[in-house]
Amino acid sequence: MRVLGIETSCDETAASVVALDGDSAPEILSNVVLSQIEEHAAFGGVVPEIAARAHVEALDGIVEAALGDSAVSLDEIDAIAATAGPGLVGGLIVGLMTAKAIAAAANKPMIAINHLEGHALTARLTDGLDFPYLLLLVSGGHTQIVAVRGVGDYQRWATTIDDALGEAFDKTAKMLGLPYPGGPNVEKVAAKGDASRFAFPRPMKGSAQPDFSFSGLKTAVRQAATAIAPLSDRDVADICASFQAAVADALGDRVARALARFGQEFPDQANPALVVAGGVAANRTIKATLEALCSEAGFQFVAPPQKLCTDNAAMIAWAGIERLRAGMAGENGADFVPRSRWPLDSVSAPLVGSGRRGAKA
Repeated sequence: MRVLGIETSCDETAASVVALDGDSAPEILSNVVLSQIEEHAAFGGVVPEIAARAHVEALDGIVEAALGDSAVSLDEIDAIAATAGPGLVGGLIVGLMTAKAIAAAANKPMIAINHLEGHALTARLTDGLDFPYLLLLVSGGHTQIVAVRGVGDYQRWATTIDDALGEAFDKTAKMLGLPYPGGPNVEKVAAKGDASRFAFPRPMKGSAQPDFSFSGLKTAVRQAATAIAPLSDRDVADICASFQAAVADALGDRVARALARFGQEFPDQANPALVVAGGVAANRTIKATLEALCSEAGFQFVAPPQKLCTDNAAMIAWAGIERLRAGMAGENGADFVPRSRWPLDSVSAPLVGSGRRGAKA
């Protein structure tokens, strides 16, 4: 079983071929990712129109490179899988329409994949995890805790009521004059700072509500920076370190509640696991906090390799394989329309942006 995956939901143009042979471990035959960081750096964030044009210019070559690297011809591909949402609609249109065209020309099935499902299932590609397990998704657009019970069977236990964590990192970096992307640069500068200098709030810590909030923390950072402006390099480092410590503390409190709930709802799971995915999962301070929590709670801590935590097409191809072998490939077929909003769990009540296009989170 070989699937070609295409990912264009934000600012990475990616294509990958993933194979699964019987009971053998899955194999990533190719994984080509073209980042658009340079195109967006001057604006301090992703510009949707620029991203869509860049996808148009690069995608054909990226797909060709992925097929070439895999040494698999299009005739040998069993299906085409493409991200159909959530994301920037211009980029989604480029990737999904390209996938539909390839599938039609090659007479292959086309599978529209929820980008969040790609993240949710990556640990099964890399670590062979069995269902169920707990997922913490922390990225530029999403901050969620999800119980992953099976392919297409997800229950959201927590989400952000305002900003995603990656968004908070990027906005903090921009306020402090740090370059884009914000997350890695905040972490780099924080390593030189004093995390105890600023007593930033730990949003939602101790709250019975299981969700996240980062807007107030972001506001506290702006107020602290304004109060001592102009900022020295030491000031910036101390603010970054204090911000990062507050984030890790708040995340730890929220995740600890979810670990306890998982143990109660799935008492027969002998080897419970917490999977952390998304770009923010690379942050060493956050990772250390979560590893310690898992150790205390008796959970396995699973973080896929960084190249598979950030946006990539291998996770999309793998989600396609999961749906193929579960007999679910036809649910989101060639008639599927790109969706800028597409909750992974359609049952949980939305907390943010519930409108005609669906829930944002």
